[in-house]
Amino acid sequence: MSEALEILKSCDAFLEGHFLLSSGRHSSAYCQMAYLQQYPDRCAEVMKTVADKVKEMDVDVIVGPAMGGIVYAYELARQTGKRAIFTERVDNVMTLKRFAIHPGEKCLIAEDVVTTGISSLETKRVIEENGGICVGITCVVDRTKPEAPSPIPIVASALKLDLPNYAPEECPICNEGKLPLVHLGSRKMKQEAKQTL
Repeated sequence: MSEALEILKSCDAFLEGHFLLSSGRHSSAYCQMAYLQQYPDRCAEVMKTVADKVKEMDVDVIVGPAMGGIVYAYELARQTGKRAIFTERVDNVMTLKRFAIHPGEKCLIAEDVVTTGISSLETKRVIEENGGICVGITCVVDRTKPEAPSPIPIVASALKLDLPNYAPEECPICNEGKLPLVHLGSRKMKQEAKQTL
């Protein structure tokens, strides 16, 4: 087991059961990354490997999508000497409400967990609409699959987890009927998004 996974388990940031992911898919494991944020020293330790890679990159701004990416953007910026900002939802649309991105600034998205990378596309759109250049994603946990890679390159992660996730109609945990489905995420899932999965 990797050191990062041990740290996540030590603060209950890695959970096992039956979970509804923000993508609408189901999984037997869930990364509740807010639990890691309770312990700044552990968070800094997990993010160090990501920060070491970011230090080698040409990046101006670390952009954390609210809520999950804010603390990780801040921590990456703290360790690399970069500027940190965040995007947030207004009427369920990702926006840059409080900050500015200057034309040509190279922006790196900082996420907590990436499963499909779809959420990051919203932040990429905001970056580009404001004249920035999206150079990729960093995350604490990379849950992408080779057959379904992130639409934006993941340039660094603290942990790569190969955890199965299922379309709701194909979920073996649902079929067993023993564990209730739990939704721990913060993102409102649009009906349209559910229908396209």
